[in-house]
Amino acid sequence: MAKKIRLRASAKGGVATVKALITHPMETGNRKDKKTGKKIPAHFIQTVSGKHNGKEVMLAEWGPAVSKNPYVSFQFAGASKGDTVELSWSDNKGGSASATTKVR
Repeated sequence: MAKKIRLRASAKGGVATVKALITHPMETGNRKDKKTGKKIPAHFIQTVSGKHNGKEVMLAEWGPAVSKNPYVSFQFAGASKGDTVELSWSDNKGGSASATTKVR
């Protein structure tokens, strides 16, 4: 599976709004494979971090109850157009991804 983050950031009045769509299967570990009857192993994002010009402005700890391909949005103060925003995540199987964009 391609680990991908679609990321956008915009600023208005010094407040940035960041929106991201993360491609991830987000398996709970409770679902069974219909063909084999065996449980599908848990595979979910544990940590999501948002940074503004290298400084962390958002940290979220997730669990298996978050849906497949999650959408996340957050706001923070002190942003200007052209600033850098980075969103990164790591999952329970050691996978990770990150994306960077400029504030519009």
